[in-house]
Amino acid sequence: MEHHGTPTRPHPGDRAQAPDPRREIAGTDVLLRDPRLVEGARRLGPRLVKQAVAQAQQRARAGEIAAADVADAAVAALPRTAAQLRPVLNATGVLLHTNLGRAPLSAAARDAVREAGGCTDVELDLATGGRARRGASALAALLERVPQAQAAHVVNNGAAALVLAATALAAGKEIVISRGEMVEIGDGFRLPDLLESTGARLREVGTTNRTTAEDYAAAVGPDTGFVLKVHPSNFRVEGFTRSASVAQLAALGVPVVADIGSGLLAPDPALPAEPDAAGWLRAGAAVVTASGDKLLGGPQCGLLLGEETTVRRLARHPLARALRVDKLTLAALEATVRGPSTPTHTALHRDPAALRERAGRLAGRLRADGVDAAAVDSEATVGGGGAPGVVLPSAALALPAGLARALRTGEPPVMGRLEAGRCLLDLRAVPDADDETLLRAVRAAAGR
Repeated sequence: MEHHGTPTRPHPGDRAQAPDPRREIAGTDVLLRDPRLVEGARRLGPRLVKQAVAQAQQRARAGEIAAADVADAAVAALPRTAAQLRPVLNATGVLLHTNLGRAPLSAAARDAVREAGGCTDVELDLATGGRARRGASALAALLERVPQAQAAHVVNNGAAALVLAATALAAGKEIVISRGEMVEIGDGFRLPDLLESTGARLREVGTTNRTTAEDYAAAVGPDTGFVLKVHPSNFRVEGFTRSASVAQLAALGVPVVADIGSGLLAPDPALPAEPDAAGWLRAGAAVVTASGDKLLGGPQCGLLLGEETTVRRLARHPLARALRVDKLTLAALEATVRGPSTPTHTALHRDPAALRERAGRLAGRLRADGVDAAAVDSEATVGGGGAPGVVLPSAALALPAGLARALRTGEPPVMGRLEAGRCLLDLRAVPDADDETLLRAVRAAAGR
């Protein structure tokens, strides 16, 4: 008799188990033996390479990439350098964009920084083997460019230059300054607060829109440390206005410290209203202060140019030690001053017609690849607290606004601006040599 019993259920252990794809992911030790990652560890250090490997393994576990592609993904994720700062293409139309580090260094300055990264003769006389003046060659280069200055000194930024002048020349005394020049220099830092922190007292004269030489003369007295003339480099006052010139102030018989802000060493026909160091020294300023990373196109630093006795007094003040710059800044500054035109100078003097032709050519190539792109007229600015109100005719690539984020987070990041519902990539500050890089970035952002 045939028996019909209850079917026997197979034991779970008897089933054929599907292979777990995560088991195929190579271990960290195995991946780190990849020659490309070995080279990466030599260049970047083991920590960053291990981080890239761990991230690639996690992507494989999440199913984002195949197990066989983990090593390639780790190599692709390696940073260019051991620092987290990333090169960005500045297509904002702001030549000196503070959030992007202001002036991009010239190739000559970058080479100088690379050479100065090791041991250098920054404070050594190789001929005698004795100590030498720190950064003497960079200071000599500045004096060659501004022969109206008898001496020069460099500190770590423009605000520091004013702080040093106020501390050395006016601590416990008065600084006479126009109410119309009591400026805020950015990020909430206000000039009056900065100057008063040195122990100097501010003697305000005139009004917001009108200050005459007679206003200054009435305030000058035995307690005057110096008269301060500040170029309002990040705003303009128009209409019923009046201000005293440096020459008028120099005739008052007290030192004049003049802050040009933007770092223009000599007149530039592209910026006829922008004061320059040479001009204000000729007019009688005892000291001119400026930033090195603005229109000069160099590294962040503060320049002090002027009379021998006054500048030497500043350089020998104890505070000067705390504000001094390092060998990399000195190398970049000297190469900027002695070397070829800077990227900032090139961008400032671009031909608008050539920019329009360039934008049209690039837009045509993008359209051929299926990217919605057009060439449009644009307006660029100097930025960085320089040449307020100056408009520089330019040209831009107009792209869908939705591409802005993908461009910012791509490789390399491209920073444009949103305007009238479009993402504009202004070309004035983008070197011609970066055109192919820009095209690749736009195609990648558009998924082409």
